[in-house]
Amino acid sequence: MKIHAPLQTGMTAALLALLLSGCGNTPVRDPAYASARPAVPAEQAAPSGSIYASTGLVLFEDQRPRRVGDVLTVRLVESTNATKSASTNTKKQDSVSIANPSLFGTNVQWNAWQRSPFANRTNLGLGATLDSSQDFKGDAGSSQKNSLSGSVTVTVAEVLPNGNLLVRGEKLIAINQGHEYVRLSGIVRPADVQPDNSVLSTQVADAQISYGGKGALADANEHGWLTRFFLSSWWPF
Repeated sequence: MKIHAPLQTGMTAALLALLLSGCGNTPVRDPAYASARPAVPAEQAAPSGSIYASTGLVLFEDQRPRRVGDVLTVRLVESTNATKSASTNTKKQDSVSIANPSLFGTNVQWNAWQRSPFANRTNLGLGATLDSSQDFKGDAGSSQKNSLSGSVTVTVAEVLPNGNLLVRGEKLIAINQGHEYVRLSGIVRPADVQPDNSVLSTQVADAQISYGGKGALADANEHGWLTRFFLSSWWPF
């Protein structure tokens, strides 16, 4: 059986789409949080016979990170709790009364026909009364609470002139049909690094911490595009 070229091209495109959809759950790393690589060391001199110089073993050196490419563990201890409330109550009431004026000791009035089956006359004056009342009451409240715990190991991307370390990194965890990620970047002061080569996330300056996930579970918890339109500010009602 001979397959025509257009049909063969369509089958190939469908096969490629199927293969790509099967790889959709593969975690993709963010280049902005890529690990930093240490600089290539300079060419070493010939061994002088010293056991420490030949092996590169350092016995009395602090092992805390201080160079580009060194690793550091950040312990996540983030916790936020915010509450906001507002209440507004306004009330306004106006009353205006105009008495019927008098002319030469007699109230000003005239006769008018009433729209009735009997067509009776009635006396109308210039007196008027106007009452107005406005009342508004509004209440609003907002509460938010977040908590994040765990750890992520990052690398030193840059050593600042004052000795502080610019760190960044991410952790990807693939579970069943989805994956989760933790991304972190910020500035760490070497004095805050613990002897176990860790630092608290509350001691990271200019910290950017993001936690999220992708996959079947994340897609199930996400609104469709039509629902997002009705919930957005573009929907006028």
